[in-house]
Amino acid sequence: MWRRSSSIGRGCCSPTESCAYFEQDDMTLEQAQWAKIDLALGKCDLQPGMTLLDIGCGWGSTMLRAVAKYDVNVIGLTLSRNQYAYVDRICSTLSGARNASVRLQGWEEFDEPVDRIVSIGAFEHFRKRRYPAFFQRCHDILPEDGRMLLHTIIGYQRATLEKRGVPVTRDHLLFAIFMLRNIFPGGQLPEPDWVTEPAEDTGFRVEKIESLQPHYARTLDCWAASLSERRDDAVRIASEETYDGYMKYLTGCAELFRTRYLDVMQFTLTK
Repeated sequence: MWRRSSSIGRGCCSPTESCAYFEQDDMTLEQAQWAKIDLALGKCDLQPGMTLLDIGCGWGSTMLRAVAKYDVNVIGLTLSRNQYAYVDRICSTLSGARNASVRLQGWEEFDEPVDRIVSIGAFEHFRKRRYPAFFQRCHDILPEDGRMLLHTIIGYQRATLEKRGVPVTRDHLLFAIFMLRNIFPGGQLPEPDWVTEPAEDTGFRVEKIESLQPHYARTLDCWAASLSERRDDAVRIASEETYDGYMKYLTGCAELFRTRYLDVMQFTLTK
């Protein structure tokens, strides 16, 4: 079984596994990844001394950027032991007035007050039935002027695609089955109103929704090109089957973003 792996992001010299933001056309992938983090953090209205919660902190790049650029304290949450160990080592080397710490726990277990919340690429791993509880927890731990930035891939249901005039073929359905079985088991991609409705029901106001759709297509192109350049190494480390599976995933998803079957959006939520 193939799984999304941090090696894709790290192999391309990028600090995260999620969609980059090519703010300028001549940016490298790494520069565009930092631009994506800055885009997200810039929507949080961070002030020095605040505490930011990063839900699904990954390898810690957003946490470190927040400390360095915005002079805030940061708490990161992850369910990956490897990510926890890596980020914990980095946090232990930081010096200065602000604190950065990582915890091996889910959002359900976190109930401390924070000033702002950011979550990039974690929401896709939740299930729709848990969205109301997720937004309620986020709303409860934020102050009256709290803000939250949620960055997630958007996946449209077949009926929605047909209403939007986007045809769904047998090949699309087979690729979706491949993704669910081999790359994204247990995941569920939301439609936009799956985000906005439970968020608003718990008291959030949707201030802004920004699509980064073409940026993810280009990100995937970069990942595929990097993997292709290291094909022999990849086959030696893993296998021909694994390499072929990842190339199918990367190139196939890039095409789905280009043809509007998939999207990626940043939701700015305020209390």
